[in-house]
Amino acid sequence: MNPLLDFSALPRFAEFKPEFVTPAIDQLLADCRAAVARAEAADTPAEWNAFVAPLDDANEKLGRAWGQVSHLHSVMDSPELREVYNANLPKITIYYAELGQNEALFGKFKALKAGPGYAALSAARKKIVENELRDFRLGGAELPDDKKARFMQLQEELAQISAKFEENLLDATNDYHLIIDEASELAGIPDDVLAMMQAAAEADGQTGWKITLHMPSYLPVMQYADSRELRQILYRAYVTRASEFGKSEFDNTPLIAQILKLRREAAELLGFRSYAEVSLEAKMADTPAQVLKFLDELAARARPYAEQDFAELTAFARDTLGYDTLEAWDNAYVSEKLRVARYSFSDQEVKQYFPEPRVLAGLFKLVETLYGLHIREDSAPVWHPDVKFYTLTDHAGKQIGQFYLDLYARASKRGGAWMDDVITRRRLSSSNGDAGGVQTPVAYLNCNFSAPLGDKPALFTHDEVITLFHETGHGLHHLLTQIEELGVSGINGVEWDAVELPSQFMENFCWEWDVLKHMTGHVDTGAPLPRDLFDKMLAAKNFQSGLQTLRQVEFAVFDMRLHDDFDPTGTRTAMDLLNEIRTRVAVIIPPAWNRFPNNFSHIFAGGYAAGYYSYKWAEVLSADAYALFEDEAEGYGGVLNPEVGHRFWSEILAQGGARPALESFRAFRGREPTIDALLRHNGMA
Repeated sequence: MNPLLDFSALPRFAEFKPEFVTPAIDQLLADCRAAVARAEAADTPAEWNAFVAPLDDANEKLGRAWGQVSHLHSVMDSPELREVYNANLPKITIYYAELGQNEALFGKFKALKAGPGYAALSAARKKIVENELRDFRLGGAELPDDKKARFMQLQEELAQISAKFEENLLDATNDYHLIIDEASELAGIPDDVLAMMQAAAEADGQTGWKITLHMPSYLPVMQYADSRELRQILYRAYVTRASEFGKSEFDNTPLIAQILKLRREAAELLGFRSYAEVSLEAKMADTPAQVLKFLDELAARARPYAEQDFAELTAFARDTLGYDTLEAWDNAYVSEKLRVARYSFSDQEVKQYFPEPRVLAGLFKLVETLYGLHIREDSAPVWHPDVKFYTLTDHAGKQIGQFYLDLYARASKRGGAWMDDVITRRRLSSSNGDAGGVQTPVAYLNCNFSAPLGDKPALFTHDEVITLFHETGHGLHHLLTQIEELGVSGINGVEWDAVELPSQFMENFCWEWDVLKHMTGHVDTGAPLPRDLFDKMLAAKNFQSGLQTLRQVEFAVFDMRLHDDFDPTGTRTAMDLLNEIRTRVAVIIPPAWNRFPNNFSHIFAGGYAAGYYSYKWAEVLSADAYALFEDEAEGYGGVLNPEVGHRFWSEILAQGGARPALESFRAFRGREPTIDALLRHNGMA
C-alpha cells in the first residue's frame, strides 16, 4: 500500500519514496473533488454534518499527505524529491484555488449561516463558518469567471515562484564553501567548531578546515574569528546569496519582482488597494497604517538605546581593538569582545553548560511543572537517524499529543527553525473512523543546531536554547488545544499576528534561575551553571537590545511597505525601498552590495508576507502575558506557578482559533494588552 494513503497512524517515513507522491496526490485530489461534488449538489442540505464534515474529512487526508511531502522537501531535499514536489505543487495549488472560488459551496455556507440550525452550532463551528465566508471572498468566489481564471493562474504562479525562491536560497547556501589550510587563519574560533570544520573537510576527502554558510559554521566565524579578512569574505558570501553576485540560476532578484507584481494583481482583482490590505483581513491589526504607526512608535522608543549601543560598539572597536572604522563584518565579533569585556563571560563559556540531554530534560521539566504533563521519548518511523520522537501524557497517563524533534543542520535541510503540524486534534466522525473518538495531535519541531561530534553531546548556545523554547511554544499551541473542530483546532484559524504569542512567551523562562538550574551541567564535569555566571548573563540580557529591536522594525517596515505602497511595476526596486527605510530607521547601515531581500524567505516563501510585524506585535502580548507569572511570583515563590500555567493553557493554548486572539488574551489577563512589559523586558522602560 502507498504509505502516503495510510492515515491510520503516524507517517510511514521509513517506507517513503518519491515515486509514491504523484499517485497518492492524484488519488486524494480525485477523492476531494468527489467530496466537493457531493457537497455542492442541490440535494445536499446546507447543514454541518451533510456537507462541512465530509469535506473536512477529504481535505484533511490531502493536507496530511501533502504535509509529509512538503516536510521532507524542507528537511531531506533531494533532486528526485524536488522534482515530484514541483510537479505536484501546481495541482495542489489549483485545487485549493478552485475550492476558494466555488460559488456553490460559498452559497452553502451562506445558507448554513442564515438557516435555522446555525444558532445551535457550537462557538467553534460558528467561528469556522465566519472564517469560511471571509476566505471565500478572499479566494475570489465573488469574481466573474474571467477574473476567477486569472486569479487561479496567479495563485499557481505564486506557489511555484515561492518554492523556487526557497530552493535557490538552499542551493546558493550549499554551493559555497571555503577550505582553509593554515590554522593561524582560524585563530579565535572555538575548538569544537574547528573540529566540526575539520570533520567536514575530511568528509569531502580534503585536508584542512571546511567553512560553509550554514549557521553552525558561519556564525562562529563572524563572532569569534580574529581574521578580519576571513570575516569579510564570509560575510560577503552570506549576504549576497541568491543574488546577481553569484550564479545566475540561483538569483532571486527577478523572482522578488515577479512575486510582488503577482501579489498586487491578485489583491486588485479582489478589490483591494494592496496585498497588505488582503493580508490583514485575517489578522488582529486592521490596516497597514495601524501597523506602521505601531512600528514607528516602537522605533522611536528603541532609537535612543540603539544609538547608545552603536556609540559604545564604535568606541570599543576604536579604543580597544584599534579599528578606525566599524565594518558590517566586524559587528558580531566586536559585540562579542565588548560583551566579554563588560560582563566577563562569552557565549562559548556558557555553551559548555548546555549539553543537549540536560537542556531537553530541563525543557520537559518546565512543561511538566506548568501544565501537569509528562514527556517521554518514544519510537516512530523517522526521516533521519538524528530525529527523536516524544509522547506527551497527562497525570493519568492519557496521551495528549506527540512530536518529532529534528535539531541539527544538514545540507538537505532549509535554514532556520520552525514548527509544523503533522496531525491536528479533532473529533472523529463516523465517515473517518471511530465515531466519538478524538484524534490526538502530532507536531514537527525543527532547528538547525550543530550536531554532536565524537562521544560528546551537542552543545547549545543560550540563544539556541531560546530558539528551542520558542519552537516548543509553537508546538504546545498545536498539541495542547482542547478544540475538536479541525478548522480552529491548535494553530488553525489563529490570527497570524497572534501565532507568535505562545512561542515568545516560552522564551521568557530561559532567563529564570529556577528553570536554568535544572537544565545545565558542564559537559566535562557535570557541574551546574554557576549562579554568578547566570547573574552576568542576566546583566547582559538586554545587551544591544536597542539595535536588535530596530533591526526587527526595519525588516517589518520593509515588508509592510513593500506590500502596501511600493509600486511593483515602477522603476524602483525592493532594494531601493529597503535602502530608503534604512536611512530613516536603522542605526547600522550595511554595505551597498548587501542583498538582504534575496534571502528574506519569511516573506517571499514562508507565509509572512505583510505579516513580519507579527513578531513584534505578538511580543507585546507575550511579554504582557508573562508579566502575570511575574506578578504572582512573590506570593507563590517563583514564576513556575501551575495555577497560572493552567490558566494560560485553558485561556490561550486550549482555545486554538475558536475565538479571536484578543478575547483569549483578555480572558487570561483580565484586561487589554499594554506595551509596558515588552519595554521593561527589553531594558527600554
